Parts: sequence; C-alpha cells; structure tokens
Amino acid sequence: MKWIVVDGLARHWSRARIDAEITGDSEISLAASGVTAFSLDFGPGGCPLDLARQATIAIDGQKLTVPGPLSDRSFTAHFRRSGGRWTAAASGEPSGLHKIHGLQGPIDDAFLSSFLFVSPTGTPLDAAVAKWASSEEQRAIREWRRQFRGDAPVKDDRDVTDADIAASNLVLWGDPSSNRILARIAGQLPIPWPAAPQALILIYPNPLNPKKYVVLNSGFTFRQPDYLSNARQTPKLPDFALIDASTLPDSRSRFPGKILRAGFFNEEWQP
Repeated sequence: MKWIVVDGLARHWSRARIDAEITGDSEISLAASGVTAFSLDFGPGGCPLDLARQATIAIDGQKLTVPGPLSDRSFTAHFRRSGGRWTAAASGEPSGLHKIHGLQGPIDDAFLSSFLFVSPTGTPLDAAVAKWASSEEQRAIREWRRQFRGDAPVKDDRDVTDADIAASNLVLWGDPSSNRILARIAGQLPIPWPAAPQALILIYPNPLNPKKYVVLNSGFTFRQPDYLSNARQTPKLPDFALIDASTLPDSRSRFPGKILRAGFFNEEWQP
C-alpha cells in the first residue's frame, strides 16, 4: 500500500488504526478501527491493481466495488462509514461541520498558522470580566514576543477587514458587547456567553469563515511554570473552558483563572 489518508476519526485523541493489504489482482483488504472515513490515493504509476477491471475494496469484511486504476496507474477512492456500514464517497471531505485535520482543536492549534488578535473597543458587559480579558490579552501579546521572538499581530475590532477574516484565525478578546466581531458570531457558537463573573475561552471554526478558527480570550495555553523547558510547552487547555474571572491569575499560575469546566467538543464541534 502506497497511500492511505485518514479523513475522519470516530473520536479525536483516541486510538485509530488502518491495516491494509493487496489481496488480489484487483482487490485491497482493510481493517479499520477508530476511523470513520479514509481515502486510497495512488499517484501516477503507483497502483498495482489490474487496469482492465473494477477494484474490489474489502473493509472490515464488507466488499465494495469502485472504478479501477486509470491508464497512468493512478487510483483514488474515498470511503465513509455511516450507521455501521461503509460506502464509497464522492470525496474525502465530510459534509457539514466536522473536525478535520487543521480544524480539530485544541486552542493552541490556532497558533500554528496565521492569526490575528482582535481587541475590543465597545462597552463590556461586566467590569471584572473586562479587566480579566484585557489582562489576558496583554499577557498573550507580551509572552508571544518573549517565547517566540515575534510580534503578535493586533487590530481593533472596528478595523478588521474581510481580507483578515479570509486569511487568519481570529483571536477575539472581550465579550459580545465589547467586541463587535464576537457580537456577529455569538449566536452561532456552541456555548452561550456565561453570566459574570464567568468568562468563556473557546476554539471553534469561524462562522464568518469555517476554513479558519475563531478563538475567544486565549493565547497559547502554557504559562509561567512551563517556560523553563520546551518539554513542558504543550497545550494545557482543551477546546473550551469556563473561567471564574473574579480573581486575576498571578505570575505563578498554571491557568488563566479558576477553571469551572473544560472539555473537548465532539466530532461535530458540539459540547
């Protein structure tokens, strides 16, 4: 087997495995666990299956027939499991909102590509939460320079353009009253904004551009105790967290405040 591309997982952060074997002139047999979608992708000259016959793909004992290799010996086929049965699919991309590579969280994943900090300019819902959010934004800007030797890009909410939304993951600071970009998407997020003194930290596909992330009130999630070793500079929060913002964290804190609840979204980006 030359190429197997996993397109969907039953559950992120859980074990997934595909074992494959060419079992005949026109047959490939596979056993899949923890996988809901995958593609077979042989480049030109790469597929050993019979050019004159359709291909039989046996997945967990279920046999499917798909068009065989092209004349240049390239071969691509996509498969998806639903209701316990495998079917051939038109593409490897799932329909609807779904966790895929590059859009699967957790929060720190947003900082592996272009991002933009978006500062609030409006009136906040609660003064204590606003103070916490401002403190966390200033810390994120400061520590990006200290830890990664670069300047985090920052814009006021009123200055964010359609080009920014298209090009970057947006990190929105504040609340739906103080941040006008957050106000535009608040009703489309899977968790509503909580009552004070709670604040919401979250990563989610941006409703204004689902190919990019939106993050609420968080930079990278490792903090002061982890700065001494690269081995400790790993994600410390999952996809979302509710924070008690009534007390600001100090320089020794491992988290941005008292965590009241935290967790991962499911494969459809729901709690």
